[in-house]
Amino acid sequence: MRGVAAPADADAVRLRELGYRQELERRLQLFDNVALGFAAISPVVGLYAVALVGMLVAGPAWVWVLPVALAGQCLLLAVYAELASEFPIAGGAYQWTRRLLGPSYGWLTGWVAICAYAVANTTVAYLGAPWALTLLDIEVSANALVITGMVLVLICATAGALGVAVLSYAVRAGVAAEAVASVGIGLALLLVFREQDFSLLGETLGAEALSGGSTLAGLLAALAVGGWVFIGFDVCIGASEETEAASRHVPRAIWIALLTVGLLVIVNAIAVTLAQPDPGAVVAGENLDPVTTAVVSSFGSWSSKPFAAIVLVAFLACGMASQSVTSRTIYSVARDDVLPGARVLRRVDRRHSPLPATVLTALIACAGLLLGLDSAAVGSLITFGTAAIYVSFLMIALAALVARLRGSWRPAGSVRLGRAGLVVNALAVAWLSFETVNIAWPRESLAPAGAPWYQVWAAPLVLALIAVVGVSYLLLAKPQRRLNA
Repeated sequence: MRGVAAPADADAVRLRELGYRQELERRLQLFDNVALGFAAISPVVGLYAVALVGMLVAGPAWVWVLPVALAGQCLLLAVYAELASEFPIAGGAYQWTRRLLGPSYGWLTGWVAICAYAVANTTVAYLGAPWALTLLDIEVSANALVITGMVLVLICATAGALGVAVLSYAVRAGVAAEAVASVGIGLALLLVFREQDFSLLGETLGAEALSGGSTLAGLLAALAVGGWVFIGFDVCIGASEETEAASRHVPRAIWIALLTVGLLVIVNAIAVTLAQPDPGAVVAGENLDPVTTAVVSSFGSWSSKPFAAIVLVAFLACGMASQSVTSRTIYSVARDDVLPGARVLRRVDRRHSPLPATVLTALIACAGLLLGLDSAAVGSLITFGTAAIYVSFLMIALAALVARLRGSWRPAGSVRLGRAGLVVNALAVAWLSFETVNIAWPRESLAPAGAPWYQVWAAPLVLALIAVVGVSYLLLAKPQRRLNA
């Protein structure tokens, strides 16, 4: 009828209140956002990244650090849920903290997050490359890993460039592969092909020797690598401006994604450990692929190629989700004109995709892969990546805590912790402070034998470099002045 206005889009209205117009395409439902988070956290990628190292430093008992890491991350998620419901916007690390503690702090947090996400893209591609080489029967070499990793990066970037709808469909395929690998194979290993008694989970089998004979030191090292498993839920935040009813759906999505993946990883870690025909060989460093060993020895040699295919699909889905949060964070920061090349990086193409930011994300990941020509260098990159992500977590939680104490932020979204908010927030900061130091702590036990000193000290050194570059840009370019204006 004439004279009757069309109903306003509540999501677009809220985004306008936060200072931006709707440019990305809002196509995702709750399940789509959960799928992105599930793929990014990834039970398959997470377990493969830490199972070997966990066994090497703490033996079969390493599995007990996983519930500890999950519980700690749940403290952070409680704070995230409040922020996501009140500020349903892409680039949460930057957008949230600049509203909580001001533009300088917000810009620096966004800078650390972008660096951390960029390293994660390189890591996922590098760790996924061997599975592609296995399927193609190509011998693993430094050159082959780098080239294959770049191909995987380009595949993920192409999916992201085609728009959020295509990205969502591709990620769903990855989630299906994850379900087969995590649920089907994991339960089969635990219920049908278990080789060891459950009492093995209380043993270290001498792994503490790598940590000077201290079991506690070994378990702390395992907790450091275990922290890698429970990251990636930032992808749900990154897709906030593409999710319908984001203020309600995104907080739910991060909880569903993390708790589901957490449960699967813990069950599968136990299953893989107990399905080992010779756990002592893993602890001694004689078996460098305990997950594949458990699967192939249980199902037979025929399962090697199909399993590799499932794992590769999971890595591709993880890479797509990981690149999506990087590109959307770059886009979110750039539209405030506080990044070099911001006028280009904030552009959105006809598919409502942040194409320039997507291209830059892929180029950075490919450049990082060149470090794979030197195994020590890429090892340093992987070590730094986890530490940097936890630093960004800590900066967000700290900003929320300080704003609460000042009284400048009282959660006003649909998710509110009420009186418990201050306590939970303080506990989240305590956990993240501990785990960040634990991850960044230089340990020879987490580096290859004979690794150069800079690999052992990679995390604190590169974190210091990122901080120096970020602070220098703040002092020289003064992007915070644009935000104040």
